[in-house]
Amino acid sequence: MSPTSPSPRAGLTYSLLLALGMIVVIGSALGFQHIGGYIPCALCLEQRQPYYYGIPVAILAALTAALRLPVWTTRTLLVIAGLMMVVGGGIGVYHAGVEWHFWAGPTTCSTTASSMTQNAGDLLNELNTIKGPSCTEAALRVLGLSMAGWNVIASVILAAIAFVGVKKAG
Repeated sequence: MSPTSPSPRAGLTYSLLLALGMIVVIGSALGFQHIGGYIPCALCLEQRQPYYYGIPVAILAALTAALRLPVWTTRTLLVIAGLMMVVGGGIGVYHAGVEWHFWAGPTTCSTTASSMTQNAGDLLNELNTIKGPSCTEAALRVLGLSMAGWNVIASVILAAIAFVGVKKAG
């Protein structure tokens, strides 16, 4: 078998690698939120959606490969997961552009969070009125990139894994 020809195990390998990569990215985002205390803005939450939907699709692709179902099922699921990562990268580009003030963000990103009340009677009212932080300010930059920028890089890499998996699955 040549290095470019399809392989029966490649579909499983690439599907598992894709699922694992997605889990690591979304796990990191959730870690920054729940352990690091970084409150996500509306666009941060939007960027997570392709991962939440893509992880089960990638796992399903791995299952179809492991069960030796027709190759087209694994390939189709990898294409779907890859397209989800392209969409996630697009949302990341949009969010990074909002942070760099290249264009305006959605109106849901214009307010900032304030401290929660200490009065239990006002708690329910505040839960309905408090919004997340502004999408225009990066909460953290690492090597000059915000989390939105790093999401673009991760999404591109994960999409590439999915699409290479489509080609190599056999």
